[in-house]
Amino acid sequence: MGKWGVMIKEVTFQSNTVTTFEDPKFLRGNYIGIEKEIVDSASPSQNQTDIDEQQARGVPNCICLNLEDLKCFEAVERQYERLGVIFQNSIAIQPSNPAFPTHSGMTVLMGSPKSGFLEATFLRPVCGVSAFVTSSQRLVLCAYDRHNQLLAQAVLPAANLANSDSALPPNTLLSLTANDIHRITFSAFDGQFIIDDFSFCF
Repeated sequence: MGKWGVMIKEVTFQSNTVTTFEDPKFLRGNYIGIEKEIVDSASPSQNQTDIDEQQARGVPNCICLNLEDLKCFEAVERQYERLGVIFQNSIAIQPSNPAFPTHSGMTVLMGSPKSGFLEATFLRPVCGVSAFVTSSQRLVLCAYDRHNQLLAQAVLPAANLANSDSALPPNTLLSLTANDIHRITFSAFDGQFIIDDFSFCF
């Protein structure tokens, strides 16, 4: 059972077992086998050279993006490029609808201008991705390799809006792991969703 009393399911895809909720690697303060977690914002304090040096020393990194430096309604694309990720169809918002509470801080990402879809491409392959998600519909997180082949997927099986009768709480941790992830997508058909504390591991 999950920490909210929700059954944790596993999705098996192409011999990869992916925990749909609460992958222990991504639980804040409980990074298993990860020596350093970088919490970084859009300001240029951490750069790709730092990450390269840490990887050269054999220190694995998990980066959790701090979205608080983003302006409300700012299109998000290359603000975190120096950390190795570029977003597509993404906008920063500070939700005013109480059905979409934030997980930390005030700023989250939402798919826009096309609703129900958000994409992130990594400049070098990563081995894991996670985010806290709140969605008005079933939400699917998919990971792809450099050849656009589906590696793994994790599913939020139903809407989890706050103050609703959903069995799932808002800000459910959705995560997946696979080798050589080059691109991920969040998709909620005919729905709206927000993501917070977007994290990825090299």
